[in-house]
Amino acid sequence: MKITHEREANRCTQLELARVLLVDDNPTSRLTLQTVLEASGYHVDSAASAAEAIPMLDAQEYELVLSDLQMESPEAGLKVLAHARIMDYKPATAIVTTYQNAKDQKEQHAKPQTQARMLITPEDIPGLLGKVANLISQRAARRVQREMRHATG
Repeated sequence: MKITHEREANRCTQLELARVLLVDDNPTSRLTLQTVLEASGYHVDSAASAAEAIPMLDAQEYELVLSDLQMESPEAGLKVLAHARIMDYKPATAIVTTYQNAKDQKEQHAKPQTQARMLITPEDIPGLLGKVANLISQRAARRVQREMRHATG
């Protein structure tokens, strides 16, 4: 039995796809998204505010940062994403919102973001996972391109 448990632990470690930082002040949304991402093999760290997330970005390298837009202030999510973008490890970034918040934003005719945007709805888990995988893949491709430029330049 001990060997079986060690194999299971090794298998779980091998399935871990990427490290994601999830920032959302809504505990229900945060826990739901964290559970879905972890069940899909991602290692997820979570924060409930920009003030909590920014030191995490400094302490750990993430492949992807998903942040709610409005938390302790209307621009808190943008602060998280801006800080993520200045990190040397250049994580992929996206805004995550619940359906109700996204509906409110559409009604206010919000301007499109320059980086990838995501609309998370409970009914679209496969779509969410596809977008997450795509963002991480694009980040990896950009990283390889940067490394190749530095190696040849």
